[in-house]
Amino acid sequence: MANTSLQDRTVIIAGAAGGLGAVASAAFADAGANLALLGRSLDKLDELAGDLKLPDARVLTQAANLSNAQEVEEVAKAVMKKFKRIDVLLNFVGGWIGGKDVLSTQKADVDSMLDQHLYSTYAMVQAFVPHMLNAKWGRVLAVSSPNASRPPGNNSPYAIGKSAMEALLLSLAQEVKHSGVTANLVLVRTIDVAHQREISPSKENKSWITPEEISATLLHLCSEEAAMINGARVPMFGEPL
Repeated sequence: MANTSLQDRTVIIAGAAGGLGAVASAAFADAGANLALLGRSLDKLDELAGDLKLPDARVLTQAANLSNAQEVEEVAKAVMKKFKRIDVLLNFVGGWIGGKDVLSTQKADVDSMLDQHLYSTYAMVQAFVPHMLNAKWGRVLAVSSPNASRPPGNNSPYAIGKSAMEALLLSLAQEVKHSGVTANLVLVRTIDVAHQREISPSKENKSWITPEEISATLLHLCSEEAAMINGARVPMFGEPL
């Protein structure tokens, strides 16, 4: 069984207030981690921190525009000031824009997806990973989609943003190999926050994945037994890539 104890490690959860973020926050808190909860709404982050019922010494909430490198650097300073270390980055940031063909897609839509998926990841990697490398231990984990490498039609802004993020993290994985730091991706189609796959199974939702299932995989990838998993794209939709 994997050692999923993260006692005294600091886990940054970007996009913590969403459906996956809230479940992952609880799972990593149960594993003993200190949590830095990031997002745009401080009120939502503070509400999540209250729901987790962690002592103040184990949780930090920070609102920031995570695609702004200067703001992310300030987050890194705040995390280091409180916890003295940064061990894990869980990146759940990013939305979806699509529904138009390439010829009808506006540049603003592509720019928005690059901001949400690529530039936020780029800023966080540059701010947080040096602390992991100094400690010779770290985990960088992000949620992506099979549509990044096999985009369907009418989905180009989202596919561009996700594929750029994947290229960044797979490049990082090559650069940090054998350093004690790893970078991996989990690929999902639809996050089944309401557990519809269990409650009302259908052809449509058979490939959906619950936040609890994703969180369990992320915990394993943070374990000591997963130290040799680096640069992986883990499919979490019930079929191979």
